[in-house]
Amino acid sequence: MAKNVQNPQEAVVAEAVSKTETFFENNGKKVVIALVALVLLVAGGYTYKTLVVDRNAERAAELIVEAQNRFSVENPDFALALNGDESGAGFLDVVEQYGSTPSGNLAKHYAGICYLRLGDLENAEKYLAQYSAVEGLPGEVLNAQNLGLRGDVAVEKGDLKGAVALFTKAAKASDNNYTAPLYLYKKVLALAALGDKAGAEECYKSLKAQYPNASESREAEKVLGTL
Repeated sequence: MAKNVQNPQEAVVAEAVSKTETFFENNGKKVVIALVALVLLVAGGYTYKTLVVDRNAERAAELIVEAQNRFSVENPDFALALNGDESGAGFLDVVEQYGSTPSGNLAKHYAGICYLRLGDLENAEKYLAQYSAVEGLPGEVLNAQNLGLRGDVAVEKGDLKGAVALFTKAAKASDNNYTAPLYLYKKVLALAALGDKAGAEECYKSLKAQYPNASESREAEKVLGTL
């Protein structure tokens, strides 16, 4: 029986893209919990010189709650979380009104995710890039996720070299067993799609040496076997 043979480069690109979907399906609630904890931490940790700035941060933290709730449900409505309605603000409302606050910064990241899930790559790239990295351990995870998502956008737009650079930064931004192996694996996929076998093998060796028990290490080995 004849088989439908897919170009190896097309296969690894498709795998890189689908990994984002799988990550959200398997870890969506964990990500949301981390983000909610982060906004509370960041909003509470900033020192403001004036009452106006402090009040704006407080209002933004209140405004983002409904959008976060809509984002974190089992079957999220990303358009509603993004745009809001008469019952509550969306992430774009928070960005527009309080974009300079910690919650406004977080809303830019959320908005980018919503656009990515809605298939709007241009706006996904735009809002993810507007996010400013924050300090602290929860911030490191979020910073890495932001860079990784921008790498996913680059893959979907066909900018594999840009994706490699972003996945490299994402892995370095949060050096832990939870996120770093995922971004190194995606880097392997992007390098393989570029036809850079030597680069892919080097990245795989680094992944295996640093995170030998990560499932991504085994998956990366399978990818190299197809080249």
